[in-house]
Amino acid sequence: MSALEKAESTVFVASGMYAAVAMLSALVPAGGHIVTTTDCYRKTRIYMENELPKRGVSMTVIRPADMDALQNALDNNNVSLFFTETPTNPFLRCIDVELVANMCHSKGALLCIDSTFASPINQKALTLGADLVIHSATKYIAGHNDVIGGCVSGRDELVSKVRIYHHVVGGVLNPNAAYLILRGMKTLHLRVQCQNNTAMRMAQFLEEHPKIARVYYPGLPSHPEHHIAKTQMTGFGGVVSFEVAGDFDGTRRFIDSVKIPYHAPSFGGCESIIDQPAIMSYWDSKEQRDIYGIKDNLIRFSIGVEDFEDLKNDLVQALEKV
Repeated sequence: MSALEKAESTVFVASGMYAAVAMLSALVPAGGHIVTTTDCYRKTRIYMENELPKRGVSMTVIRPADMDALQNALDNNNVSLFFTETPTNPFLRCIDVELVANMCHSKGALLCIDSTFASPINQKALTLGADLVIHSATKYIAGHNDVIGGCVSGRDELVSKVRIYHHVVGGVLNPNAAYLILRGMKTLHLRVQCQNNTAMRMAQFLEEHPKIARVYYPGLPSHPEHHIAKTQMTGFGGVVSFEVAGDFDGTRRFIDSVKIPYHAPSFGGCESIIDQPAIMSYWDSKEQRDIYGIKDNLIRFSIGVEDFEDLKNDLVQALEKV
């Protein structure tokens, strides 16, 4: 993993969520201040909102592309760390890593990138100036929807602090999971290249379909950060998010009608996975959905390694139910 990310050191842990928790706990001091983005994995945000304040850690939340807000946060707070995904979950917003690295470092702040959606095949954030990169190895790294794990990569000086915290607190990756991750990494480049190609074709197809209201994919010129993605990524990933031209029930009928993708809240595996966030990850809070733009008709589609025509035909028949 260190070779893939061009990192000095990597520590593997029990899950991607624990990788984020261990990194934040080890590197953000009590009373520190962090900056993060509105679009991100929900459980990461819940941890930062609910648990970090218990250590006196405060937080500024910015829109992913709002560099003025980032500069304002850096100017007016003693920021310890900027933690962001790129691409983000679920709208696949992209952050200019080189730009934000320079902004953070000029104020003495660290930059940690959650690169799970990109994988190290499509993006190497450390080479762009990030201090740390984390992955949920559950996703593309292992790649078979059958194991949970996470990792933190970066300068040895920083990863060592995470490792020391990890050795005290636990969250150890079990040996069988380590074996499964090693097995999965042997085909990482093959899987990701296949998923990049199929997802690009799928995004283009969906954007032209009359029953699709909007498509979110950084490979499309219509994406707000397409210009950033095409300069810092070598592929645009295997996840396509889109909004069905229908209401909650019409979208649910679409989800219930697909035959190939599994219904599950993960991504990055050989099998395609599809979910409707309004009844999956955000099922309990319409208020939270509204704040973060999660509409009832939003779909997140993780492309597997199946044939494009099979997947397309499956979506076409399912969209007829909308």
